[in-house]
Amino acid sequence: MKMIETIHLDIEGMYCSACSGRIEKSIMKMEGIFDVNVNLATEKGRVVYDSTYMSKDTILERINKLGYIPTLINQNTSKDNKNKEIASLTWKVILSILLSIPLVLTMFVQSGWITVNLPKLFFSPWFQLMVATPVQFIIAFPFYEGAWNAIKNRGATMDLLVVISTTSAYFYSHYLTVLSFKMDNDLPSIHLHYETSVLIITFVMIGKLIELKTKRKTMDAIHSLNKLKANSATIILNGKEIKKSIEDINPGDVVLAKAGERIPIDGQVVSGLTTINESMLTGESIPIEKKKGNIVYAGTINLTNVITLKATKKHSETLLSKIIDTVEEAQLSKPPIQNIADRFTSVFVPIVLILGMMTFILWYFILAPGVMSEALEKMIAVLIISCPCALGLATPLSIMVGSGKAAKLGILFKEGKMIELLGKNNIIVLDKTGTITKGKLQVTDILVRDMEQTLFLQLVSSVEKGANHPIANSITEAIEKKVTNIPIAESTEVMIGYGVQGSVMNRKIKIASVQYFEKHQKTQLSQVYKQVNKMEREGKTVMLVSIDNRIHGIIAVRDEIKKTAKKAIVRLREFGLKVVMLSGDNPVTTKSIANITGIKHYESEVSPQGKAKWIKDCQNAGNQIIMVGDGINDAPALSIANVGVGLGTGTDIAIEAGDITIMNGDLNRVADAIRISKKTMINVKQNFAWAFIYNLICIPLAMMGVLPPWFASAAMAFSSVSVVLNSLRLKNI
Repeated sequence: MKMIETIHLDIEGMYCSACSGRIEKSIMKMEGIFDVNVNLATEKGRVVYDSTYMSKDTILERINKLGYIPTLINQNTSKDNKNKEIASLTWKVILSILLSIPLVLTMFVQSGWITVNLPKLFFSPWFQLMVATPVQFIIAFPFYEGAWNAIKNRGATMDLLVVISTTSAYFYSHYLTVLSFKMDNDLPSIHLHYETSVLIITFVMIGKLIELKTKRKTMDAIHSLNKLKANSATIILNGKEIKKSIEDINPGDVVLAKAGERIPIDGQVVSGLTTINESMLTGESIPIEKKKGNIVYAGTINLTNVITLKATKKHSETLLSKIIDTVEEAQLSKPPIQNIADRFTSVFVPIVLILGMMTFILWYFILAPGVMSEALEKMIAVLIISCPCALGLATPLSIMVGSGKAAKLGILFKEGKMIELLGKNNIIVLDKTGTITKGKLQVTDILVRDMEQTLFLQLVSSVEKGANHPIANSITEAIEKKVTNIPIAESTEVMIGYGVQGSVMNRKIKIASVQYFEKHQKTQLSQVYKQVNKMEREGKTVMLVSIDNRIHGIIAVRDEIKKTAKKAIVRLREFGLKVVMLSGDNPVTTKSIANITGIKHYESEVSPQGKAKWIKDCQNAGNQIIMVGDGINDAPALSIANVGVGLGTGTDIAIEAGDITIMNGDLNRVADAIRISKKTMINVKQNFAWAFIYNLICIPLAMMGVLPPWFASAAMAFSSVSVVLNSLRLKNI
């Protein structure tokens, strides 16, 4: 029997996409591994495995053998580790800069670029050896460690390029230093290359530090969400207030939430009346009134009064925790376009090594015969200017910033690939109820035939309680204001796309649409046809009530169109999308909604299965479809569409509904999601273009000898930093 488990890891020591690719390939070769995803930008990994064949300790050990440091994710530990890493790298950069200053000044004087009286000691080969050695073997030790691990595991990474280039410069200069001793230090014509190795290491380290600090900004969304989590909560036990760690709060605990504080845990209000800011869930800052029986969510702000609530979830299972998990999952997963970079970078370093060797041979044997320093310098420039980091960072950084920006607007992408796929569709299908309309239906008419009204209402309410649908909820709410003593139904069953049926007090009850009765009890429709026709012309949705196979009543509801719907539909068309409305409602009501919102393409009386079939037929004709629905009745259509967008109001169901979740149910946010998708993919392509063009131009220039090694290392560092900075621009879209 399979035991599927997932672990999330922080992974230290990755310097380029070849590192992340090597970890993925190595872990996937192990027995019992289903999926591996390693993200260079976030320095995190996810492994899905069968615990009957594999243990997490074995996985950690394999990653360790590859030369990287994996740890199971803990938010606080992860943050502390990153701070320590930045602090350590900062000191290394400062020390490397200080040691490189005398070598750089000497190089500038010898090249005639500046005229400065330097101490003679600076020109001594032995002094330069003494200054360069700690940089080469202490500060740059992680590069040697990474290169050795890559060689052991038959791989090639950026570490290998840095080590080969700097070690070549260092030991050639070391050879000349020993030679100068034999020649009484009289080597005016010999050019040492200590400054080359030191500057390469310094620039690479500076680039990594800037990149590391800047990448922290791309994770602002996750950091902001984690700040919303409470560390402790006050519970009421035996009439006393007791402070407890949030991890120790269990469902059923009574929790106190004071005015001005964040709600610590998901729960149901037990006592008190207050207003709560739920903008962290919905993106809307308008406070919402909460009273006894209402649900409140962890991370939202209690604005006005003290309330007590009964915890309904553990800390790790709250809606906020699920949102954070969803955003992290989107940032970790790879969109299809990343496969291009992965394939390229897997062969990039070996190609660069070959080009470096060709450059050395070309210069040493043809362009500058026998001049070792010339050939070595050109080879080093080629090796160091060719960096796969920019290519490896191009996609994940843009996905991180784009998904983070979306999360702040209440838009959750479940996977990174959905950011890419969302902007590639040509048709968007909209459900009506709860999508274009508010989904908060108001009962406008209740007509009872041949039955005592109170009994009729009691029977209807009893059955409707078993259906989780906007129409059922509105009918139940309206009836409960009129009558009490609602009996408990013996059984209820949802008739998908039509209504609900059940048994109450030994009576068979059916509450369904006109379309259902046209198919099954058509002979009785003539008795209520005039009333039904009149209500439908008024834009109302009509439900008929059958009790013991006889129509005893009519219930009509009406739903208001969302204020933002019309504007949102205009925006969707501006993206080049064909907007289609598929509704299960009657033709008259559907046409009325379509006319008001400006939708030209619509169909009525479409069942949930019918919506799925309509989408499938369109896909077979070569179309790419976005389906937008409320996430309950529209589940078949959401699952079969190229991209399913679930609209919700901050519920667990909304998060599970589709590939993308719009937390506040605003159709305008769908347009925002498409805009973010398109902008993010433009950003990814810009990053790719920069990385490819950079290598395409700089490698030939280095081979021709135009770029000195120290300039090549600075340019290489700048290429990665430029990709990070370009990705950060998405924060302002």
